[in-house]
Amino acid sequence: MTDNARSVIETVVVPRTRDLGGGFEVRRILPSQARQMVGPFIFFDQMGPTEFQPGQGVDVRPHPHINLATVTYLFEGEIVHRDSFGSIQPIRPSVVNWMTAGRGIAHSERTSQELKASGSRLFGIQTWVALPAAHEETEPTFTHYSEAVLPTLEAEGKRVRLMVGRAWGLCSPVQTFSDTIYADVTLDPGAALPVDTAHEERAVYVVSGAAEIAGTGCPAGQFVVLRANCPITILNAAAETTRLVVAGGEMMDGPRYLWWNFVSSRRERIEQAQADWKAGRFDLVPGDSEEFIPLPEDTKIVDYP
Repeated sequence: MTDNARSVIETVVVPRTRDLGGGFEVRRILPSQARQMVGPFIFFDQMGPTEFQPGQGVDVRPHPHINLATVTYLFEGEIVHRDSFGSIQPIRPSVVNWMTAGRGIAHSERTSQELKASGSRLFGIQTWVALPAAHEETEPTFTHYSEAVLPTLEAEGKRVRLMVGRAWGLCSPVQTFSDTIYADVTLDPGAALPVDTAHEERAVYVVSGAAEIAGTGCPAGQFVVLRANCPITILNAAAETTRLVVAGGEMMDGPRYLWWNFVSSRRERIEQAQADWKAGRFDLVPGDSEEFIPLPEDTKIVDYP
């Protein structure tokens, strides 16, 4: 890394690959030893790209969340979301699905029977957003934002879809609890994207192709955390289209405890959620209530300093 790059790049996170079963792999970026969060983003997974053969698909049984919001965004494929709030929503490319867990929600994520029969591809990003302490126990909700309502910018070889927040003169309709930036960007060969300092914390994840920041090459799979108050320009360093995600926002109001699917500013709140799931006190998921993921018994609550 050049001296110029060190002046604007705080750290680079290389994902760890996790097999969730059935050959379905994810690349886990956050949390990591280098960073627990960037802005409100405390969990960041790249799902796939995975080719499901006939008879295969995603089968994430009902499981709980508290004190966070989940954001699902697909490049390819489909996942059917169901939750204890009563929502049923096929999630497809270029839409945003924001589920606020708040005081507690259960949901499942599955491939439809139709796509299982024919086979399908799946490729996308799933993130969790930590909620500010004052909003951790808010009422659970699920909101679907169609492609048509998400603002876009197309100019000089760059295409930006702003999923969440405000940037580049765009404003997303997604309702959040803190300042956030979350964007899907494609750059043609030779194209560039400026990223200003309007957001306190920012990171760039290279999905495909290759990028260049401050003279340093950033290949696909790198999560580049930027230093605060440093404007940068992202260049496409590949001969083909480069796709990347820009994520970040306001620094969270303190560290978070993380255990399984639970995030909270309070350790005792996670312990309560553990007891509630084990005792069956979370609401069931209508239409998907015959099975669930049992409470893990051999993992510890993680406290990131």
